[in-house]
Amino acid sequence: MTSVSSTTSSSRVLPAKSWQHFLAGGLGGMCGAIVTSPFDVVKTRLQSSLFRENHASVGMVGGGVATLPQRSSGLLWNFVETGHILRDIYRDESPRALFKGLGPTLVGVIPARSINFFTYGNGKQIIANNFNHGQENSYVHLAAAAIAGIVTGSATNPIWVVKTRLQLTASERRHASSLSSVAPNVTKTPTSRIVGGSYAMIKQIFREEGVRGFYKGLSASYLGVTEGTIQWVLYERLKRLSADTQGRGGIAEWAGMLGSAGTAKCVASLITYPHEVLRTRLRQPHVNGVVKYTGLWQTLRTVIAEEGARSLYGGLSAHLMRVVPNAAVMYSIYEGLLRWGNDPASS
Repeated sequence: MTSVSSTTSSSRVLPAKSWQHFLAGGLGGMCGAIVTSPFDVVKTRLQSSLFRENHASVGMVGGGVATLPQRSSGLLWNFVETGHILRDIYRDESPRALFKGLGPTLVGVIPARSINFFTYGNGKQIIANNFNHGQENSYVHLAAAAIAGIVTGSATNPIWVVKTRLQLTASERRHASSLSSVAPNVTKTPTSRIVGGSYAMIKQIFREEGVRGFYKGLSASYLGVTEGTIQWVLYERLKRLSADTQGRGGIAEWAGMLGSAGTAKCVASLITYPHEVLRTRLRQPHVNGVVKYTGLWQTLRTVIAEEGARSLYGGLSAHLMRVVPNAAVMYSIYEGLLRWGNDPASS
């Protein structure tokens, strides 16, 4: 009896037409990305070695590029560090730098979330109908989430490569020249090639690395499918636990939905976070014409050998400060649009 009622409750929430999953996922992803963009910039810099290796010498420049403060131990310091970097980026690079990479982020997030929610929302129904007598359970959710993650990662990886490169570049010509004079090993890329938008970055990647350059970090993205899988399965389970609030409307229903989405993302991120760092390292630009990180396992060994295992959690505070509210915003918009679209006529 319980399983039937759970299935009925779940199907009442997500019986939308296929295009509604696509539209709702894209809109939810767009809103979440805009709200939390500054934390995404900080997270990328904390994950990268380029803004960490030379922060002491670059700090003597006296402005231009926000650098990482001296690291300390303790969880509380991680959040303090995030605040310092947000302040320094705002002061030293301009408020616009807090949204660096937002263009390709939106170009990537909208199709990525649309594809992910479309594939998952429809995939779980197809899998349940064909392999589980029309009933959803955790195994159905797991299979649908894994397929959705692989499809999404394959389709959108080039966009994330461009976004990462943009977030790791200085924002003005004088910043690049200051870096090269004080810390010449940061980059040998000419200033004219550093400064530019997404189109200039796409041309640079294609010219220097070819088509394969746009698929750097894809192996780590596939490893990251586990995060999306854990998140979806946990979200569905938490949503069932709060099923008694569904249909009532008001604060209780939305609090249950926001709590389920935020908790699921937080747990999934904590479990799988190292893949984020590995993916960022794989997408870094060349340093002195040398590719430092060449593969998933080589990157893992290099990071641990040179920086210790703790570096695999670099930027975790900024990541959690971004993804937890991002997930809450995204899933609430997604669920709200599905319910609004199905409210009068769906059965």
